[in-house]
Amino acid sequence: SGPEMQRGHYSILMVCMGNICRSPTAEAVLRSHIAAAGLTGAVHIDSAGTHNYHPGAAPDTRSQRHAARRGYDLTSIRARQVTQADYCDFDLLLAMDWDNLALLQADCPAPYQHKLRLLMAFADAAASPVVPDPYYGGAQGFDTVLDLTEAAAQGLVQHVGHLLGKTPVPGS
Repeated sequence: SGPEMQRGHYSILMVCMGNICRSPTAEAVLRSHIAAAGLTGAVHIDSAGTHNYHPGAAPDTRSQRHAARRGYDLTSIRARQVTQADYCDFDLLLAMDWDNLALLQADCPAPYQHKLRLLMAFADAAASPVVPDPYYGGAQGFDTVLDLTEAAAQGLVQHVGHLLGKTPVPGS
């Protein structure tokens, strides 16, 4: 879609509310899956929040800890808010839940509305339709975020590989 695709690049923005738990986790998980599929050079991945609660902050330490146990590194990610430029610059803006999708839809210019989706639309149909916010819950919530974002990342790798005309590496 647009000039990005013509350069053989595709860009995906993960979006939750504050950009400290779910969307940075989704960013790191997808980046890892994209790398395993040999598509790193072709795909740009970032994350942002619909709210500017934690500008410049590192991801929640619980998110970092749970992700690290599975080999995902969140340490370089810093929170930022979704900008108007993001709607133009990214090929896909993937919300973690219905609330954040609605906030994006309300903010996004009409020509770019087609880029807005739920992240979990790319996961197996049996998976949850949303990634629940783990912020106020216990440890299990952070593992659930990882389980769900991993499921969606698998579908996204297939989706992007198909769009770019590249077959992902088997076993990824």
